[in-house]
Amino acid sequence: MKDELAWVLQAQQGNGEAFTQLVEEYQTHVYNLCYRMLGEPEAAEDAAQETFLRAYQNLHRYDRGRSFATWLLSIGAHYCIDRLRRRKLSMFSIDEENDDGTTFEIADASSPDPEAESVKREDRDRLHILLKGLDETDRAAIIMRYWYDYSEIEIAESLSLTVSAVKSRLHRARRALAGMWQEDEPRSPRARTERRAYESPAF
Repeated sequence: MKDELAWVLQAQQGNGEAFTQLVEEYQTHVYNLCYRMLGEPEAAEDAAQETFLRAYQNLHRYDRGRSFATWLLSIGAHYCIDRLRRRKLSMFSIDEENDDGTTFEIADASSPDPEAESVKREDRDRLHILLKGLDETDRAAIIMRYWYDYSEIEIAESLSLTVSAVKSRLHRARRALAGMWQEDEPRSPRARTERRAYESPAF
């Protein structure tokens, strides 16, 4: 976009009005990204403001050969990931089949059984811990795909990756989570039996 490039060039030279034009052009896109990742309007507004602040502070690093929108959304995506890492995450589940043909699922949240609820909480906490073992970008791709139902194209645009790279990262992250989950699985036969009885996570 010719106007966009002109605004970027002027903003890089310290023109505040030009940057305001960029904010007006992309504020809806940035807010939508933040809202879908954080799930709360107020948090999304704060994240959007922080995204534009960081973009302004780092305009000198922007490569004009790249899409400004992609660069801007990548800042927002990574900021939201940092926010998500600092707060207690909501229920995370992956019900997509992995390459071994098995699925990952957490105990039914509607179950009235206290023991099943305890297993579910334990599984959720374990998974949140295992997520920290992923590469930051892989973690971002997993969260955007399974928490907020982003398409592979949307993830690619937000993280400045190709669609094929996103597919590769999702594939690698699912396999890594599966491997870490199996390694971390309780060794006690009784514990394994109890988990199976409550449809505990399995890859």
